[in-house]
Amino acid sequence: MSSNTPKHTLFKSFLFAFKGVALILKERNFIIHLIAAITAVALGFIFTISINEWLAIIICISMVLCLEIINTSIEKTIDLLHPQMHPKAGAIKDLAAAAVLIAAITAVIVGLIIFVPKIFGG
Repeated sequence: MSSNTPKHTLFKSFLFAFKGVALILKERNFIIHLIAAITAVALGFIFTISINEWLAIIICISMVLCLEIINTSIEKTIDLLHPQMHPKAGAIKDLAAAAVLIAAITAVIVGLIIFVPKIFGG
């Protein structure tokens, strides 16, 4: 099999993706989001949430984790291309971080809507 076959390319793509997972697992902010996600999943099992609630939780978790990966990628790219401090570089990094913040706030709100009534017996 030559190195350009679709099967070989697909396999290499998965290897690169898993390498990315290994890299992101070294990032503090991703770990914080991952701990929050694990907590939400544990609460989901404890309170036996509905299918629709699971969907909301899974979508929120995915949104936050994916945006954190994109944010980290943008930050590393800016640092590589413009290692010295520059206002425009800082603005780009701030905008990427804002996307994660909005997603995280949304996830917290969804979590509160789902879990507060269950915790307080409503």
